[in-house]
Amino acid sequence: MSLGPIMLDLAGPEISEEEHEMLLHPLVGGVILFTRNYESPEQLQQLVADIHRLRDPHLLVAVDHEGGRVQRFRHGFTELPPARVFGKIFNDDKKRAKHLAETCGWLMAAELRAVGIDFSFSPVLDLDFGVSKVIGDRAFHHNPEAVGELAISWMLGMRRAGMVATGKHFPGHGAVVPDSHIDMPVDERSFEDIYAADVKPFGRLVRAGLGGIMPAHVIYAAVDNRPACFSLYWLKVVLRERLGFQGVIFSDDLTMQGAHVMGDIVERGRAALEAGCDMLLVCNHPDESMRLLDNLDVQDDPVSHVRLARLHERHNIDRESLLQDPAWRQAVAMADELRGQGTGELEL
Repeated sequence: MSLGPIMLDLAGPEISEEEHEMLLHPLVGGVILFTRNYESPEQLQQLVADIHRLRDPHLLVAVDHEGGRVQRFRHGFTELPPARVFGKIFNDDKKRAKHLAETCGWLMAAELRAVGIDFSFSPVLDLDFGVSKVIGDRAFHHNPEAVGELAISWMLGMRRAGMVATGKHFPGHGAVVPDSHIDMPVDERSFEDIYAADVKPFGRLVRAGLGGIMPAHVIYAAVDNRPACFSLYWLKVVLRERLGFQGVIFSDDLTMQGAHVMGDIVERGRAALEAGCDMLLVCNHPDESMRLLDNLDVQDDPVSHVRLARLHERHNIDRESLLQDPAWRQAVAMADELRGQGTGELEL
């Protein structure tokens, strides 16, 4: 059975009987985990193994594990600094900042791979314009060149641990104030301004082999009246054709307020697939997940199947061996020191 185009979530630390049936649905291709799914590294490893055993090829298991405010697993995992910390160091010492970013990217990915998780939705490639609270210190920097350099280092660290990187939120969420989880952000800038700044880090990582991209639930009004996640222009013309991206396009969560402009959950799913998304995320609303599974008609897409298959783990990491590795211990000490520096503010 090939991987389907829908990624679902779970209610708790184990798979319920109802969830077991849902995960066997041919339209399902993955599971995204949250803090509510985590009790301990051992429990998490068992949960991931249970998910993987359901299907062959196994369902993809993902998590938002950036560091800072957005890190789903804490106790038993290294608490990572927010991206802004690397940007602050970059201002004074580019070489050191890139080394630290690569080390923390490896640390994040290695700890997740050691419990079987396939990939993290990381890194954030948005620019820090100093206006978006939902992005804020999740961004490396306001300068696109700095974001590109630091994000490539982070991606190389992930790759060294056998994990593919997923950049977000294309073409850039940092210049709007509203949070797309609870509002419908509109960016009024011209295409030229967005392409010359926000898109640059995405282009840089695409050329370096980025495996996945997540578009923003933001309307770029001068370009298209649809949010980027549902925009054929942004996804096919700009991302696929102009930038040459060959990896997986993930929708952001289709239950977020920024997606509601596209209709009900089934209409949103259809619109995202038609625009060019390979996989649809549906989180925190099991009734909506069932409605989408029951009503979404999907044309089989062999190209999407190949793209998704590339996100499976590259090699196994034994957790006990990782915890005895001097490189892991050094990376943990480095992350602890960085986290203690605080986030501060970048000079804009």
